[in-house]
Amino acid sequence: MILRVVIDVVQAYVVLLFVRILLSWFPISPWSPWAKVVAALARVTDPVLTPIRRLLPPLRVGSAAIDLSPILLFFALEVILSVLQSR
Repeated sequence: MILRVVIDVVQAYVVLLFVRILLSWFPISPWSPWAKVVAALARVTDPVLTPIRRLLPPLRVGSAAIDLSPILLFFALEVILSVLQSR
């Protein structure tokens, strides 16, 4: 029972992380209703992403930078989910 709840919470977190990444690709005005959604997603995902960003700085590609921390977090969460679901 508790294991099922943990699995569901981790899966929900993966979805929230994915939505945040998708929304980061679009310019959102600070006065838009979407700005509140993005801010809420950031409050949920940043506590986990920030330590990863300290360990893995953005990859510089010319004048742009690619944040690899969500990819690493996705990988780690999928490993955790596969271990939990195998029990």
